[in-house]
Amino acid sequence: MPAQTTIPATSGAFVGDLQLPKTVKVHNLNHYFGEGELRKQALFNNNLEVRRGEIVIMTGPSGSGKTTLLTLIGTLRTAQEGSLKVLGNELQGCDRDLIVRVRRELGFIFQAHNLFESLTAYQNVNMAAELLGIDPSIAQGRIKSLLTRLGLGERIHYKPKSLSGGQKQRVAIARGLVHKPKLILADEPTAALDEQSGREVVTLFQELARDEGATIIMVTHDNRILDVADRIVNMVDGHIKSDVAVLEASVICDFLKDIPLFGQQTPTTLADIADQMLVHEAEPGEVIIRQGDPGDLFYLIRSGSVEVRIHDGKQERKVAELKEGQYFGEAALITDEPRNATIVTREKSIFYALGKEKFRAVLAASPTFEQELRQALFSRQ
Repeated sequence: MPAQTTIPATSGAFVGDLQLPKTVKVHNLNHYFGEGELRKQALFNNNLEVRRGEIVIMTGPSGSGKTTLLTLIGTLRTAQEGSLKVLGNELQGCDRDLIVRVRRELGFIFQAHNLFESLTAYQNVNMAAELLGIDPSIAQGRIKSLLTRLGLGERIHYKPKSLSGGQKQRVAIARGLVHKPKLILADEPTAALDEQSGREVVTLFQELARDEGATIIMVTHDNRILDVADRIVNMVDGHIKSDVAVLEASVICDFLKDIPLFGQQTPTTLADIADQMLVHEAEPGEVIIRQGDPGDLFYLIRSGSVEVRIHDGKQERKVAELKEGQYFGEAALITDEPRNATIVTREKSIFYALGKEKFRAVLAASPTFEQELRQALFSRQ
């Protein structure tokens, strides 16, 4: 096997963006509430990586641990077990000064807007700007721009009692964004908003991610905004059950649909297969599989190309070239025989790979799959 990067294909590993800095890195994170006999575990051995500029939506039933994880990332709770790095800083066991420094780079948006009733919309947002030491001349333009962008241009100088619930929520959103945070943590930011207002908010989030490199993690039950997510993380009973990079999953499914072996699978099955695949990066000249070795992975070429070489006992000869969208490695998985060819990269290449057990599970789930596979193998001989 080559010594290349190997990561889940749909866990935030966007092809071409694998080296982006990580804004959040969670490793084996556990969390508990209460003490003694009343101590109860809320998070179980969770792992998560969020790269700069990503929009991550966290979903799951109430009580699944979404908000607990969000508040740990936001330094509002203390990390107890495991590792939690935010903006490159390890929060497990850190001192108060580091917490304060990290918190200044974060933007918080929660369901409860907690506005000061005696202050106008502008003043509520400006209070946050003052606390963070933003130059007043810069803050003024930023506040007016944000409030106008959020549909409050006519109500900048209204007090909360003259604003609707949705308008108050938009003031709170402006307050959380006024200092251009590197990481925005939002808990149900669109829950109190109608469809149009909610769309304006998430469109603003997209602009911040694209133009300012802001990373956004949202907890939500609002299915109307799932389309803005780069990744969707699902939590159940304190566990991260799935972590899917939406764009990359879509790319994988499009590739799979064009392969006769997978063409008859349902969209749900294809999405599940995509979630199980790994990304491999390889340099030119690397041996991906070697003739005679046991087979353990099925490969799909994401980009680049490879040579198929066969050794007949006397010499090795090239018998084929495979390019983007083509695949290899399936023969050994279906026959349980050793690899029948050597595969070598012709240029820098990226592959999706599916493990033997999952490949066979797909095989077993489709009555026509094995027949299609054997026909494909026969056509290659």
